[in-house]
Amino acid sequence: MNVRLDLDAAFSALGDPTRRAILARLASGEATVMELAEPFEMTQPAISQHLKVLEDAGLIVRRVDGTKRPRRLAKGGIEAMDQWLGMLRRALEKNYDRLDQILAAMEPQKKGETR
Repeated sequence: MNVRLDLDAAFSALGDPTRRAILARLASGEATVMELAEPFEMTQPAISQHLKVLEDAGLIVRRVDGTKRPRRLAKGGIEAMDQWLGMLRRALEKNYDRLDQILAAMEPQKKGETR
């Protein structure tokens, strides 16, 4: 899959508060559909649809454990988003560093003086 498409799907999936809450829950460990559905006032099929979106976006994976299908965070999808956000963080830091240098190089303006 194309990395851009993965990021598009991942960030789109994060646009829904229920899916963000599911990811937050999975950050503490894997869980079944029923465990994930517990805090929400929605049907199991509705939760399953959210899980499908998260799986398709590469943010979670499921494993087979007898009749259970527990989900957990997908390392690759989360790392791809983290790398992309890290690139933005580094760019912002460079911008702030440049601004700090410009401000430090400016002579303090005396009160009442115009430039």
